[in-house]
Amino acid sequence: MANSDTIRFNELRRLMPGVTQRMLTKQLRELEADQLIVRKVYPEVPPRMEYSMADYGLTLAPIITALQKWGTEHLRKVKQEV
Repeated sequence: MANSDTIRFNELRRLMPGVTQRMLTKQLRELEADQLIVRKVYPEVPPRMEYSMADYGLTLAPIITALQKWGTEHLRKVKQEV
């Protein structure tokens, strides 16, 4: 997610069907408190919220990419051993 990319709460819920609404809300609040994401609340009924990466959160991108690469290589290795 680039800095200008936003995603709504229900979109996140659909992307993670195994996560409860309560747990997702808790995790998003923690990420916001850690200044990794930005939450924008629209004064509507029902309330609409959008989330985007904060500049500080974007500094994690190289680390996440490296973890993804390692995970892909690890899965490939494990499959070869079976």
